[in-house]
Amino acid sequence: MVAWEKRKTGDLLVLLNGIMLAVVLIQLSALFFFRVDLTEEKRHTIKQPTIDVLRQLDDEVYIDVYLEGDLNAEFRRLRKAVRETLEEFRIYSGNKIHYQFSDPLAASGAKAQQEFMADLVAKGIKPLNIIDSKDGRRSEKIVFPGALVSFGGLQTGVMLLKDQVGNAQQDINRAIEGLEFELANAIYQLTVVTRKRIGFVAGHQELDSLRLASLRDGLISLYDVDLSADLKYRVDPARVNVLVIAKPRTKFSEAEKYNLDQYILSGGNVVMFLDAVNVNLDSMGEGDYYAFPFELGLDDLLFNYGVRLNHDLVQDLVSLRYPIVTGQLNGNPQVTPIEWPYFPLANQYANHVMTRNLDATAFRFASSIDSVKAAGIQKTPLVFSSSYSRRVAAPLKINVNDLRKEITPQNFSTPAIPLAYLLEGKFASLYENRFLPEGVDTTNRRNRGEFTRIIVVADGDLPANEINRRTGKLYELGFDAVSNHTFANRELITNMIAFLTDDHGLITTRNREVKVRPLNKEKVRSERLFWQVINLGVPLVLLLVFGLTKAWMRHKRFGSLYSSAPSHE
Repeated sequence: MVAWEKRKTGDLLVLLNGIMLAVVLIQLSALFFFRVDLTEEKRHTIKQPTIDVLRQLDDEVYIDVYLEGDLNAEFRRLRKAVRETLEEFRIYSGNKIHYQFSDPLAASGAKAQQEFMADLVAKGIKPLNIIDSKDGRRSEKIVFPGALVSFGGLQTGVMLLKDQVGNAQQDINRAIEGLEFELANAIYQLTVVTRKRIGFVAGHQELDSLRLASLRDGLISLYDVDLSADLKYRVDPARVNVLVIAKPRTKFSEAEKYNLDQYILSGGNVVMFLDAVNVNLDSMGEGDYYAFPFELGLDDLLFNYGVRLNHDLVQDLVSLRYPIVTGQLNGNPQVTPIEWPYFPLANQYANHVMTRNLDATAFRFASSIDSVKAAGIQKTPLVFSSSYSRRVAAPLKINVNDLRKEITPQNFSTPAIPLAYLLEGKFASLYENRFLPEGVDTTNRRNRGEFTRIIVVADGDLPANEINRRTGKLYELGFDAVSNHTFANRELITNMIAFLTDDHGLITTRNREVKVRPLNKEKVRSERLFWQVINLGVPLVLLLVFGLTKAWMRHKRFGSLYSSAPSHE
């Protein structure tokens, strides 16, 4: 009997010690915060720049996600990923992130629904019409794949699924990969005390405010935008963080080039959208129209920095369509949209955070860019033509009636012609060994620069939104009225601006990769019964073996005690 009592006491002490150890471990885990991500691609790991933004929050951030309601499987997957991301945000922010999921269609009454949805559209959250098939039935549903981020009385809308370019699984996967950047960038832009300033260079017949309206609307919620930056005077990079040169039509003076050069050498970032060939679309119906090289006076500056903008046009078999009159029917002209090689549709990108997961970008009369030697400068081609393209040197004859002619594919044999370049490094001044232009400000003149970045795009029309000539309606940047599709022009340019202004490295979160691992349907079909038996039978067998083993060990351990216990008979 003594041995039995001692064994019971020992078991009780082991139990109490285990409980005390668990309590101690729980208390220690509260003192030392850590997360463990066991996925291969670290899909649940928040990047350090995002963590820095979240830990610096000094007030509450409220996020309304409009992904509630009756959604199909792919959108439920997106909703789950958004919830997991926001939960990570909440933890890293010290509970300063508050989020909820809402159904935009839950408002009572059709009028209330329409008003609520119109309000979402006004805030930049646009609906998608999702067509789904279930049990042989086809259904359509409006989904608002976006979120409204609020901080200190300010709000901004975030599109979590920007466009649909592939199948549903690929589109949702791309959206999941971009969740961290889209949400963290919105939070950062709302909470940052001093907003970055974007200056659009004026004075050379650049794109006007109407042609830049869509891009400006996309930037103004994130940055201060100035459409009248003047290079006749020195521009301070501390006040204007990025200069944008958008389709200039007249030549830059030497004084303006010097001021631009000194702005870059002082740490200023620049993105240039330049035409190397002067093309007038309205004159191309004439039989003798020739496009000539454009002289902007920037060739020597660009060459000094590491690139050459060629006086040619890129033709591509993968292109936008252009409507032309192909015949008459009952006295009415018959218009047919035909692919025009002068409108390349670029869908080949560098492996870079600016171009990751982009839809195709629509170019019009783009030229090629070559890399030239520039000591200490890293040069990255960002956007390319397709594998079926070619260069045509200027001056060249252009006529829309040429669209009627048969195209010979064998002539388009030059693949991946660069249309945009990123230059990074400490640039040398063009005027280091030159006489300075007369009358320029030489205060704090530099011959060697600070680290900075320049992006050169060989198409002045890339940032321009189209205008309906009949109604005067402004289209969204990237929208093509012929195909009724919005291409990724706006997203590409906003990514460029984000990259050039990103001191915290948030743009690097666009490198996240979430791999889709689909099941082999044929293998599932052929091996279904086998795996069903394994999944159902093995656990039962293991449970039975465990129970028998436990009973045998218990009998072996305690059987001698019972047999040696004194009899009371």
